[in-house]
Amino acid sequence: MPALNLDYSNANSLWCSVLAETLFRCGVREAVLSPGSRSTPLTFAFARHAGIRATPVLDERSAGFFALGLAKRSGHPVVLVCTSGTAAANYLPAVVEAHESGVPLLVLTADRPPEMRACSSGQTIDQLKLFGGYVSFFHEFAVPEARAERLRYLRQTLVQAVERSRWPVGGPVHLNCPFRDPLVPEKQGNCETLASQLEAESFWSQLAVPAPQPEDQGPLPELSGERGLVIAGPMPEGCDPVAHAAAVCSIARALGWPLLADTLSQLRQQACDCPALITHYDAVLRSEQAAERLRPEQVLLVGGLPTSKVRRGWLERQEGLKVHLLSLFPESRDALHLATRVIRRSPASFASTLGVAVRPVSAYVNDWARASEAARCHIAGLLGPERALVEPKVAWLLGQMLQRGTSLMVANSMPVRDLEYLWGAQQRGLRVFFNRGANGIDGTVSTAFGIAQDGAPAVLLIGDLSLLHDSNGLLLHRQLRGSLTILLIDNHGGGIFEHLAVSRFDPPFEEFFATPQQVDFAALAAVHGLPHQVVGTWEELAEQLRQLPPSGVRVVELRTDRKADAALRKRLFEGASRAAAEALGL
Repeated sequence: MPALNLDYSNANSLWCSVLAETLFRCGVREAVLSPGSRSTPLTFAFARHAGIRATPVLDERSAGFFALGLAKRSGHPVVLVCTSGTAAANYLPAVVEAHESGVPLLVLTADRPPEMRACSSGQTIDQLKLFGGYVSFFHEFAVPEARAERLRYLRQTLVQAVERSRWPVGGPVHLNCPFRDPLVPEKQGNCETLASQLEAESFWSQLAVPAPQPEDQGPLPELSGERGLVIAGPMPEGCDPVAHAAAVCSIARALGWPLLADTLSQLRQQACDCPALITHYDAVLRSEQAAERLRPEQVLLVGGLPTSKVRRGWLERQEGLKVHLLSLFPESRDALHLATRVIRRSPASFASTLGVAVRPVSAYVNDWARASEAARCHIAGLLGPERALVEPKVAWLLGQMLQRGTSLMVANSMPVRDLEYLWGAQQRGLRVFFNRGANGIDGTVSTAFGIAQDGAPAVLLIGDLSLLHDSNGLLLHRQLRGSLTILLIDNHGGGIFEHLAVSRFDPPFEEFFATPQQVDFAALAAVHGLPHQVVGTWEELAEQLRQLPPSGVRVVELRTDRKADAALRKRLFEGASRAAAEALGL
């Protein structure tokens, strides 16, 4: 069967071509490879496979996050390939993020054979279980042999690895791959004797990846009463945002409870029909009187840990609160250590158990709706006429400016928080992507390139320090088949630290925490051959975002004052929380 494109040159070539074909038949379509010698057999196999797109990426840390972005966009496992030594160690940040956020990655690290280890052999480190508990599955393959029984072992181990990368939830797996010479596909031995076995369909008929494991069918908790909340945190990876939003809204309707929707839950962008879609709870709960008035008796948590620190602190202070968590993750996802009962079901499955009856709107629902609307109006009244270039208004405007269906990658630190504080409900179908598993700033640019690959025009909202931390990601612009607009907020340092107690202590605050840099971003863009534009007014920003380019990468820079941004947020919070309290008659 020539379509298999198996390489019978030597044991390494045959082994890796069977490996690539097996992964293709398991649904893998993307491989991200970094240059190196020991990984040569793997690189040849993926580069020559007609059904898998192989993308070369110089920097392994960037490669890891690029693959993460590809997997986020597609929902399917993506292969990572590197050579031996510290190359593999550079994958760790992306592996950690994939583990924490549930993204399927297949990490293939080439290695020296056992006899070349622990003897000062060059470019050799201990790669066994290199990523510790951050992978769902680890296996070191045997050194390749051109024997049918060894190739069956290879096939079945790969099937297991793909399964573990996807179920019960997504995550990374690590396969360590030792190779002896020859690494290139030069002729050695008589591997063609296996052709009749490997090219028979019977060899490949074992490749059906098992179906997802059934969800827990145990008894469900009693959820009733008027003073209950549905809290939707970041949407789990691999979900369809429209279906996810519909399921969560269905739960809120059936329970008759307000739905507090994190901006990363995707519900604010889908704006479904529910008793009350509450988006400005962070401002509402900054009022002590409003927070006390709106105390719940029960809470149903859906998705990941909410972005809002104010909301998390409010939940922690509720004595005797009954908390239920919808989660398919096997480990604990309750960082607040509440008295939480875990329900091992997806939102769609849980919604189906509640029926379609809609409970009448309660006074509790109306209180939440009035308070949130008052906060929203105050924010709009303050930001709308603001002429100065301030960071919070950028996030506020994005939800109104971006075209329907745009993908938005939002960086950590202040950008994701500004979206959480300021975005209301809309029906533009925007898809917000994020790295909120470990909440780090590393790899943000590279992740955005992966999300933009082959998709609708994408926008990356990012600060200056996050961009500089992953400036090697800009090298990916030559690999991009799509459109990415990098919206850079240059506030000359780490704006998030202005909101922390440490900002009152200078020195050492400015030098050791804010860490302002002196990079000319126009020159940085020029080094990579990228167009760069500084916008000086809100009208210019609107012009840049009104019609995103169909292809290519560009940098749109907006310069703000970090301390003025922090002062504006303080006024926003104070005024919006006061307006919410007044709406409740407090």
